[in-house]
Amino acid sequence: MSLLEAVLILLAGMAAGTINTIVGSGTLVTFPTLLAFGYPPVVANMSNTVGLVAGGVTGTWGYRKELKGSGDLLRRLAPMSLLGAVTGALLLLWLPPEAFDAIVPALIGVGVLLVIVGPSLQRRAAAAHTDHDSPVRRAVLLVGIYLAGVYGGYFGAAQGVLLMGLMSVLLPNPLQQVNGIKNVLGTIVNGVAAITFMIVAWGDIDWAVAGLIALGALAGGVIGARVGRRLPAWGLRAFIVVIGLVAIVNLLRG
Repeated sequence: MSLLEAVLILLAGMAAGTINTIVGSGTLVTFPTLLAFGYPPVVANMSNTVGLVAGGVTGTWGYRKELKGSGDLLRRLAPMSLLGAVTGALLLLWLPPEAFDAIVPALIGVGVLLVIVGPSLQRRAAAAHTDHDSPVRRAVLLVGIYLAGVYGGYFGAAQGVLLMGLMSVLLPNPLQQVNGIKNVLGTIVNGVAAITFMIVAWGDIDWAVAGLIALGALAGGVIGARVGRRLPAWGLRAFIVVIGLVAIVNLLRG
């Protein structure tokens, strides 16, 4: 690995950590970077997943104030993210890369749409005195979190868009608090997927790459938390929509 390559991977990790904390699509920076340097897709994906865990930790810590009072909710949602991540990581090892090509852009599109219409749906639910903690809504939320975890464990690009779209519709919580919850769940998914890769495919992880991405993402998580927490709700939604649309275009082009 040349010095220039190392620096660019480090910077890509920093950008990914920043974007992941604010929205969640950092893989769309690091993954193409690694492919451009000639790393095989599966090696790039697994090394990237391992490296980005560090950014999730610092990003979650940066949102600790917004997460106050979310303990009960996280205890309900975290196990679903964990189970989904294990499922997705195993699917990555068992299925051909083309398996999710058709559905992934559609899923991200749904997430973007939910982020856009979320406020309207929330207002209608409030006007109709809808119970945000009804058994049906709770079941839909749990299943959705699990499926987002499956996707995150398999590839992960724009997982945050899916989570934000889902939770912004089904939860009454403020958007910044929802973003903090998204950071926790996304970190769980990345962490579990990384552990799964280390157990079943240790030799396929490029540890130099993972280390560089981790160093960059560690700083990026701090930056992302400082930027993201200052964005008004409309600004955060706009940022999510833009990143989600970019993700769809990149995936369709790829």
